Amino acid sequence: MTFSVPLRDILFVLDELADLPGVLALPGFEEVSRDLVVAVLEENSKFVEQVLAPLNRGGDQESAQWHDGVVTMPAGFAKAFSEFAAAGWQGLQHETRRGGQGLPKLVAAPACENLNAANLSFSLCPLLTDGVIEALGTVGGVQEQETFIPPLLQGRWTGTMNLTEPQAGSDLARVATRAVRHDDGTYRLSGQKIFITYGEHDMAENIVHLVLARTPEAPAGVKGISLFIVPKFLVAGDGALGARNDVWCASIEHKLGIHASPTAVLLYGAGKGDVGEGGAVGYLVGQENHGLEYMFVMMNAARFAVGLQGVAVAERALQQARAYAVERVQGQALDDPDQSVAIIQHPDVQRMLASMQALTEGGRALAYFAAAARDKSQRHPDAGEKEWNKALFEYLVPVVKGFCTENAVEVASTGVQVHGGMGYIEETGAAQHFRDARILPIYEGTTAIQANDFLGRKTLRDAGKVGTELASRMRATLLELQKSAAQPAADGMAGSVGAAGVVGKASVAGGAACDQLAVIARCFEPALLAYEQSLKFVLSAAAHKDFRTAFFDSVPYLMLVGVVLAGWQMARAALACQRIVAEDSDAFYVHKLATSTFYASHILPRALALQAEILEGAAAGRAAAAVCEK
Repeated sequence: MTFSVPLRDILFVLDELADLPGVLALPGFEEVSRDLVVAVLEENSKFVEQVLAPLNRGGDQESAQWHDGVVTMPAGFAKAFSEFAAAGWQGLQHETRRGGQGLPKLVAAPACENLNAANLSFSLCPLLTDGVIEALGTVGGVQEQETFIPPLLQGRWTGTMNLTEPQAGSDLARVATRAVRHDDGTYRLSGQKIFITYGEHDMAENIVHLVLARTPEAPAGVKGISLFIVPKFLVAGDGALGARNDVWCASIEHKLGIHASPTAVLLYGAGKGDVGEGGAVGYLVGQENHGLEYMFVMMNAARFAVGLQGVAVAERALQQARAYAVERVQGQALDDPDQSVAIIQHPDVQRMLASMQALTEGGRALAYFAAAARDKSQRHPDAGEKEWNKALFEYLVPVVKGFCTENAVEVASTGVQVHGGMGYIEETGAAQHFRDARILPIYEGTTAIQANDFLGRKTLRDAGKVGTELASRMRATLLELQKSAAQPAADGMAGSVGAAGVVGKASVAGGAACDQLAVIARCFEPALLAYEQSLKFVLSAAAHKDFRTAFFDSVPYLMLVGVVLAGWQMARAALACQRIVAEDSDAFYVHKLATSTFYASHILPRALALQAEILEGAAAGRAAAAVCEK
């Protein structure tokens, strides 16, 4: 099945929800116009639709292949990466002074989403490379930045991050890879790293590994971890590639999904390189024992990007399910038993497709809203606004990562269900999206890790300050909804309640749009109250040192916040559509309003169930402990 970039929805979210005009007005973006943004996204659409999307199915079937330490990518991947690099896509959001395009993260976010939707396995390579560029640009020394960042931006080299080991898992305090300093200032690393995405491949000249390791005198735990640059090939002073370093791909994993993305087991100091005995040559980044702090720069960038992957896979699964539902004729019309119809005419299929679309578009709006906050946190001229947006972005990253990736699994699973039995057959392609989506709530920190970070660092640490401020802003939106719903409908205003955004054009005239705003307001109000009460509950539990109760339902708490914040963005979308529809009968706005209404009526009520889980956390925790003791 072909993939089509949802450019209309992307531009709507940029303009109406994520404040693209405000971002483009920031210092440093003076030369970036909306026309340029549109042109960039149109070119991005052509590239991903014509080059990357056609490789998705074949890459899944062929997969990356390992032989004697060498990984060969599926047919077409190396050529596609060469085209990706030549077009400058790797440098889209990075600084111009280092060779990047210097565009806002708010523009890079949809480009990244489209890349992932077209071909998730391919996209993981530039995703990790972006993280290495950002980490070195933030904490690397001048020499490291000048040596490694330009070829990474040019796509001649790619990057990875090497965190975990067999005995460590997510507990990085147990990292044991050893780094011994030599007289020339370099270090020699020895040890094993696992789950290294694109740790070995044949698409670039060199691979730059960022590796967590310990020096011999380092203190135990996370405070004793340092960060090192370990290139596959050593780099001479003039940038030329030299000897093969002693880092060796022992194998790649056989995975449930993302088959074309090589997940490597890397051995450091196995005696496989050309640098002599003692281990792989590495270069210390910053100071010893600050490695985890430095790596978090890359990890946060990667976590946000994985959240975008969730939106992307959901979009791909939605498009495939919708196309199948339009074509598949099965069953009879409800009002005419003698007429066979496509399954998209059946109410439950409409419900499933509407749910897929609402979750996808809600996630997109939330992710772009966060991207705008990141841009403002770096460039806003007002110190107060800069600080607020910094706190907001940090608050939103674990929500975008956790909420959007869990949604991707749900959406992809629902996509299989829309296909019925054919969805369980690999040839249809629906199963691939489900298999690919399943890794998203796991890598770069599981949903539980995101939830614990969100609760501990992003909610409790500031006593709920950001969460409370967001509640205040959502209250203002609720008031606007209620006022707008009470106004008489403008003549000719069109709207549709239900799944019109999925099943076809809607043209219900009169007060339908105001009726829909009333539905959204009625559903948003109790969901917002659930958000506020749950925030107070976890703050109270922590204040009374009842941390087990607070953290037992950290995942439901994160999901509740995601449901409500995405619902807020969809409510804002509905208000924008109501204003536009009064003057423009374009079906896009009618459909968008319908999707926002569906989100309110079918997704927002989840907040109440999640709140019930949270408020009964103490009793539930005791019950769960008793069950697990059996």
